[in-house]
Amino acid sequence: MIAGAAASEAALGGTAGTGADRPLQPLVTGQESRGWEAVGRLELGGGGFCTAALVAPDQVLTAAHCLFDGTTGHRLPLAGLEFRAGWRNGRAEALRRIRRGAVHPGYIHGKAASVGRVRHDLALLELDRAIRLPGLVPFGIVPGPRQGEAVAVVSHARERPDMASLQEGCHVLAGIDGVVMLSCAVGFGASGAPVFRIGDGLPRILSVVSARAAFGTDEVALAAVPHDGLKGLRAGLAADRLVAARRGRHGMSRFGTGLVPGADVRPLRP
Repeated sequence: MIAGAAASEAALGGTAGTGADRPLQPLVTGQESRGWEAVGRLELGGGGFCTAALVAPDQVLTAAHCLFDGTTGHRLPLAGLEFRAGWRNGRAEALRRIRRGAVHPGYIHGKAASVGRVRHDLALLELDRAIRLPGLVPFGIVPGPRQGEAVAVVSHARERPDMASLQEGCHVLAGIDGVVMLSCAVGFGASGAPVFRIGDGLPRILSVVSARAAFGTDEVALAAVPHDGLKGLRAGLAADRLVAARRGRHGMSRFGTGLVPGADVRPLRP
């Protein structure tokens, strides 16, 4: 699902590379995973997966493109999706099926991958049962990524499928209209991974990984900023609940509109 990519410096207005980023740290033990258990693998069926994060007891945030078949472009059946919170060495802190989902309408799966599409690459999924466990605390979401800001990302990836990995001390390189460019290391499966600001010892989500791209001679991550759109996504879920109650079925809702110009990028779903 990865296409050729190039991120435009003119479009994103940044400079790549800080030279100070820390390496990925696999979260091998329970001690290393503590505080990050609300990040999990989103199983897509057929062996594919993305990363997702708990943002309410019954809601996870991920990338919209994870919910579409990469070959046909059709939406994946929600019944085939499963959130595995704190997935590590074949075990999860909690397993939940997906009841319904809301996708930003600016995301068009058949459209060529671009910086503009990254802005809308957000989806909110409702779990079939709320997760209420002491170690699984939903993450808050904050606005305003700042250029040069140190961030952290927790992600799953195809080359490290058995556990999440943490990268602390990667950086915001640039941003434009709801898209940020990051120096963070991401691979296939990291789509939907939360990017955190850590303040007062608490991680809060700044952005959601969508793709990686070539920026000059460097490889960077592109992420969508969810803060302003979260209210609309939740409204979409609420509207879908009403429709489901009336019709006796579940579906996928959309909200809002918008467009950001940009360059080709590569989605990070296996």
